[in-house]
Amino acid sequence: MDGQRNGPKRHDSSEVGVVLDLETPVAKIWLSRIELALSDLYASHAHFKTRLVLNIRDSKKDIVSAASAAEKIGMLGQGYVWIITKDFTNLLGSLSFSVIDSMQGVLGIKTFVPPSKELDSFKVGWKSKFYNSQLNVMGLWAYDSIHALALATEKHGSSSGVLNNVTSGGSTTDDLFSYKVSPIGPKLLETLSGTRFRGLAGDFILDNGTLKTSTFQIVNVVNGGRAGRKVGFWTQKNGLVRTLLDSRAEYSTSKSNLKHIIWPGESIIPPKGWVIPTNNGRRLRIGIPVITAYKEFVDVTNYDPSTNTSVDYAIGISIDVFKAAVKALTYDLSYYFFPYQKPNGSYDDLNYDAVVANTTIRANRSQYVDFTLPYTESGVAMVVPMRDNKTKSAWIFLKPLTWDLWVTTFCFFLFIGFVVWVLEHRVNEDFRGPPSHQIGTSFSFSFSTMERVVSNLARFVVIIWVFVVLILTQSYTASLASLLTVEKLQPTITDINQLLRNGERVGCFRNSFVYGLLEKTGFPSWQIVPLNSTDQCDHFLSIGSAKGGIFAYVDETPNTRIFLGQYCSKYTLIGPIFNTVGYGFVFPKGSPLVCDVSRAILNVTETEEMKKTENKWFETVMTH
Repeated sequence: MDGQRNGPKRHDSSEVGVVLDLETPVAKIWLSRIELALSDLYASHAHFKTRLVLNIRDSKKDIVSAASAAEKIGMLGQGYVWIITKDFTNLLGSLSFSVIDSMQGVLGIKTFVPPSKELDSFKVGWKSKFYNSQLNVMGLWAYDSIHALALATEKHGSSSGVLNNVTSGGSTTDDLFSYKVSPIGPKLLETLSGTRFRGLAGDFILDNGTLKTSTFQIVNVVNGGRAGRKVGFWTQKNGLVRTLLDSRAEYSTSKSNLKHIIWPGESIIPPKGWVIPTNNGRRLRIGIPVITAYKEFVDVTNYDPSTNTSVDYAIGISIDVFKAAVKALTYDLSYYFFPYQKPNGSYDDLNYDAVVANTTIRANRSQYVDFTLPYTESGVAMVVPMRDNKTKSAWIFLKPLTWDLWVTTFCFFLFIGFVVWVLEHRVNEDFRGPPSHQIGTSFSFSFSTMERVVSNLARFVVIIWVFVVLILTQSYTASLASLLTVEKLQPTITDINQLLRNGERVGCFRNSFVYGLLEKTGFPSWQIVPLNSTDQCDHFLSIGSAKGGIFAYVDETPNTRIFLGQYCSKYTLIGPIFNTVGYGFVFPKGSPLVCDVSRAILNVTETEEMKKTENKWFETVMTH
């Protein structure tokens, strides 16, 4: 009897099924952690009457090949967003470097494991036993789960006697359905659901059969790091926070609370989430003209025609509006600018995905290409020299008043002089003497009022006359100033048909559609002068039509505004004299981008950004 009491203690065993993909290193690590958990548990709780026995099954299924496949088809490049769930993120520390390398820029969430002395001690022991194995939360969960199951089994087994084992044979079978259902399973599950303890992964609490987690860590996969770069946390109480020490009262979902994220393609700019489909994933080729009369719209710098390659730097109103429209799109649009030199302005061989320039929307052009909505004001205007009448008439000072008013004013001067003489010559010695003296004194008084008056009635007349003269003087001064200003700003001509009747020559830029408009109006070819630059246009306008120049310059309103910004003191604008839609971006016929870019242009033009863009470039012209 004493020998039996000192012999090996008998324990009730209960087999537990463990399903893993044994072909992967991850599964092997998990299995080792489960076995280690049982070993540690029973070593510290030798008095337990029950023991768990592992019954292992191989699932033979790979669950981490999706990332490598996505990289092969180019879906982990710039413009894409990848967010992985916590189950996958928790695996990062156990994945191979080749898989991690294919996941650069991926954003994920994983369960936060609070630090503890027990966890630090476990890590030391783990590294001593499994030097090359990575430790992650899945392994800690496996450790805590088998610990909880052992506690529940011990509690249930000690209170109900023997725990019946139900198996179907050996542990080498791969048939997952070979297990039978234990009759005490529901009671054991109920006991397990109520198990509470502080484990290696934190508080072990089951909520409806699921491990309850209140804090998640947000990580960014960069530089091949298995652990992932920490960018912040999410908690049930505060939402997104950069650190757990941030105890703000309000719940927040703002991404500004996180550290900056490096997205796929090593981009720090948040992608739109999806990109427009292009052939083989290439960037769009955006054509921009090199030769243009108005570089304020498109100006290509550092371009070498011999290389015929793309450029990274281009400026102008058209460029700014296009960039703003692309930014306003709901998806990412990757492109590069490709300069071209096309002096004939034809669109027959358009080999670009779009053309960004000061291109006028015309009905005949829309037969070959599609235009976006216009981004500039519409119309064709005419620039003519201003008439300067100040040097043409020496009698301009008489024009503020009519001849009738001049005569009436002069007569009143004589009348006031006579009235003052009548009232003063009897009592005032200044108004006495020879007749010539009295006449001179009376009339000079009406102009200067410098003579002394004695009669009260005469003083009253003088006061009224001073007010009348003051009002008349002010009106004359204002009328003369207005007359001089208006006359200076008067155009030499206001009707283009008058130019046609007078046989005056007009100018327009070479290869411009305005040439055709002038021909339709009736201008013969000898009356239309092709221009090559704004300097040439200024020169021809200065010398005039009679000396081989031009009488007027005709172009679209945006161009004429820039021209006047350069030569505002010499010319003025007339019109619009023809109706046009304005400038738009050009796309190949049937391009799916036209509608989206047009909608984006509307959004841009309705904001202050468009006004700022125009002011920036037009003010730049006026300051040069």
